[in-house]
Amino acid sequence: MRLKSEIVVSAMIRRVFGLGGFAAVEKKGAEAAGAIFIRQRFRDGLETLYAPAPQNFFSDEDDGGRKFEVRVERAEPEAIGEMLSRELRFDPDLWLLELEIDDVADLFEVVKPT
Repeated sequence: MRLKSEIVVSAMIRRVFGLGGFAAVEKKGAEAAGAIFIRQRFRDGLETLYAPAPQNFFSDEDDGGRKFEVRVERAEPEAIGEMLSRELRFDPDLWLLELEIDDVADLFEVVKPT
């Protein structure tokens, strides 16, 4: 069973604060099944954008957890903003979570393209 987007985002925010980082909901999406995008901001002003992983990364044995892919890595904020604008026109129910933490490895699963 897959957790609601609202619960996943809330839990991630708590974990980030627990690790000494900062997290905020930049855009609230559909409570139950909105796609979650994560905008990671770095101290040097660059950002990485994580998006929901494509379905081919999931198997029948998966536990229902969320998986993400790196959409853009360490780019200028304007480039990330443009990409998010396009995504929002396509899916206005998405969630946008902003993180200010150096390492996201323990927060969510990032899949690598094959």
